[in-house]
Amino acid sequence: MTTESPTATVIATPANEKPQDSATTAALELEHVSYSYTKGGKRVLIDKNYVFHAGRVIAITGPSGAGKTTLLSLLSGLTTPTKGRVLHNGEDLAKADRYRFRSHDIGVIFQSFNLLPALTVAENIMLSMDASGKAFDRPKKEIAAELIAKVRLQPEYLNERILHLSGGEQQRVAIARALSYDPQIILADEPTGNLDLATQDDIMAIFKDLAHREGKCVIIVTHSPEVAAQSDEVFQLAPLRER
Repeated sequence: MTTESPTATVIATPANEKPQDSATTAALELEHVSYSYTKGGKRVLIDKNYVFHAGRVIAITGPSGAGKTTLLSLLSGLTTPTKGRVLHNGEDLAKADRYRFRSHDIGVIFQSFNLLPALTVAENIMLSMDASGKAFDRPKKEIAAELIAKVRLQPEYLNERILHLSGGEQQRVAIARALSYDPQIILADEPTGNLDLATQDDIMAIFKDLAHREGKCVIIVTHSPEVAAQSDEVFQLAPLRER
């Protein structure tokens, strides 16, 4: 069951999506998580509780300053909570091998894409595969070709340099790169922020396929009401008012 703190709102699952199965695997969980940038300093998050299930698209929303970026950093294992725990498959991330978690279990899609513009689509994807340290049982370029098909790009894009691609095309490549080592969890920071509505809808369709067909947990930080409406759940952060 999803639990919300006084400064978080969980919006009901949209009627056109399947209801959450209580038996679905919890990929990530916030357990009484609080965070301050400095010891005794201003708190950004207070006593957050939430279960992020596999097979779901979850949007994290809220105004600037509500802690969305901080929460994304906590979920990715880059930051540890001041209080509470972030659990991955029931294990406390603070006690886990966080390098392995970030290189095997979670794929991050950055707001600015962070692709290497002088390299080709295939080279960007294969570099991510190399960095993961995972062993692959097939040629990496073959896997890269399958990944760009999954994000709805034609085969000829494989050898195209990133600098020649549009913003929407680069976003698709960024998704393919995040999928390159088959992570269980996808974290996306404002993945549709600079895209037109048609491309935004197509990107959301890709995310829903990853969740509903492949069982991945897809977590999206967004300011877009349209993206939130297309998600299975919305974890809404309100501005923090400390007493």
